[in-house]
Formats: sequence, structure tokens, C-alpha cells
Amino acid sequence: MDPIADLLTSLRNANARLKDRVDVPYSKLKLEIVRILKEEGFIANFKSLYSGNRHGAIRVFLKYSPSKEPVVRGLKRVSRPGLRIYRSYQRVPRVRGGFAVTIMSTSHGVMTHKQAKEKKVGGEVLCQVW
Repeated sequence: MDPIADLLTSLRNANARLKDRVDVPYSKLKLEIVRILKEEGFIANFKSLYSGNRHGAIRVFLKYSPSKEPVVRGLKRVSRPGLRIYRSYQRVPRVRGGFAVTIMSTSHGVMTHKQAKEKKVGGEVLCQVW
């Protein structure tokens, strides 16, 4: 089971149905990915509904253009449990002519490919968003 793929699928499905928000099960990694999506302008906001017990959720508020077009055009899981993809900061793949954001898990935390290049750290390529 791949929790990151589940997060991306939930976001993709909610966008397709033009939902205002979607709830996904809580994890620290998912929270960091959603935080990056907020910083990069792909989602309107998010809220952690974690109360300290075993069950929690992250509520993601989706973002649309004035003509109700989804801001997120595509989500792609790159590294997966069966095939992990690691890249140095010099070899991070450039997607969609630089308009996509690549999210990486590095030794300094979860960050975008731009932040990884600035800090000169490589890591696992988690997903790409455009």
C-alpha cells in the first residue's frame, strides 16, 4: 500500500469532481507534501485534524480558477515502493519545461527541487505536480 499515491489519487479525484475540499488520512509525510502544495499555490489551504490519537485527517481545500478550472493540472507519483528513484541535486528531472514542481524527500526534510538545488542536497523523488 502506498500512502503518497493514495493522497495524490484523492486530490486528483476531488479535482475531477470539482469538490471544495477533501479529507485524507493523517501522516507527517502527507502533511509536508500538502504544505509544499500550499506554498507553491496549487491548493487554497489545508488543516490538520490530528488530535493525538491514532485516527486523524488532513483537510485539503482545493483551488480553482475563476472559470472553475482546477489549478492542479496533473499529479504523478515518481518513486514508488517497488522502485525507489533517488537523484542528486544536479540530476533532478525537469518536467513540463520547468513549470512543474518536483517534491523530494531529502536528509534535510521534504522540499521542492528548487530548494534542494539551493541547499545542494539530493534525495528520493516523491512526486511531480503541474
